[in-house]
Amino acid sequence: MNETAQAAGLNFDLTEEQSLLRETVRRFAEEEVAPRAMEMDRTATFDMSLWEQMKELGLTGVPISEEYGGAGMDGLSYILTVEELARVCGSTALTLAAHVSLGTYPIFAWGSDDQRRRFVPELASGEKLGSFGLTEPNAGSDSGGTQSRAVRKGDKYVLNGTKVFITNANIGHTFIVTAKTSDEPGSRGISAFIVEKHYPGFRLGQKLDKLGTRGSDWAELIFEDCEIPVENLVGEEGEGFKLFMKTLDGGRISIGAMALGLAQGAYERALKYAQERETFGKPIAEHQAIGFKLADMAVEIAAARHLVYHAARLKDAGRPFGSEAAMAKLFASEVAMRVTSNAIQVHGGYGYSTEYEVERFWRDAKLCTIGEGTSEIQRLVISRNLTR
Repeated sequence: MNETAQAAGLNFDLTEEQSLLRETVRRFAEEEVAPRAMEMDRTATFDMSLWEQMKELGLTGVPISEEYGGAGMDGLSYILTVEELARVCGSTALTLAAHVSLGTYPIFAWGSDDQRRRFVPELASGEKLGSFGLTEPNAGSDSGGTQSRAVRKGDKYVLNGTKVFITNANIGHTFIVTAKTSDEPGSRGISAFIVEKHYPGFRLGQKLDKLGTRGSDWAELIFEDCEIPVENLVGEEGEGFKLFMKTLDGGRISIGAMALGLAQGAYERALKYAQERETFGKPIAEHQAIGFKLADMAVEIAAARHLVYHAARLKDAGRPFGSEAAMAKLFASEVAMRVTSNAIQVHGGYGYSTEYEVERFWRDAKLCTIGEGTSEIQRLVISRNLTR
């Protein structure tokens, strides 16, 4: 750490616990995930044996307290976990991120004591896999336009509607979803509910074929007179939209981490290839055109890492982090697109083939500019916060 940072009382080093976790996840990712990544992409199927191994390592509940079955670590530790997985496989990183940030964390953070006791331990331990249902056919970036409807009838809510682009839909067990519970305008009538896969009236729709993150499971959720116990309402009626937006603030940091890991993985492959591939009598890394590309990649990845880690540290400190999360997600995702594209360029024709994997990193990175709020939505969030 330099003298200026010391004088300011800043510490950018990882703790011993964080460093050990990163080393553990990196070893797991390289030895177990990487050999399966291409096959998961080819078959568009997530290898559940990896989930069993992540359970054993305690990765399925890194930021959840030990009281509720988690590892009891901080948010930055979780971000490091997502980054290291994405460094070899975006699909595996996304599966875990959707489970932790979206499927488990909102119940842990805003659920009642009863809901925490009933649902969080099995999710945090990985015995059950979590999912999050917000997006609908007519409610994407305009998530306040939710049309799913839940009507209270005695001790149950009866839910009708459809959710689309839902990560972990087929492999998930516990879902937290939104639905309108009143006719109040805009988002004020939207509530949040916990739904389990076995509830009457809940079924899965079409499994989606995707450009990237193909090993990550996506499908529709269809609710036809789905019966949900009243005690599964999260918070009060009409608070669902607010809770989901808070959830997305945190989730954006994890998508930033996923983008960061994809960029890092593509950069490392491009650097290795450029040092081994020779043209005109020397490695292509020594040609200025390639060397400058590699330099730009390294600079942008370093900048993205600072933004992502900073947002995670703000969240851990209990400080406002919404703008910083949007900045981290926006910048890291767009860096990932540039870095993965340039990694293909460095590889030339080989980069366009599936053999060298960088094309998969580019396809996976595209999701990061769309999921949990498009780049346009991130700019909207940042600009609104700037002018308040």
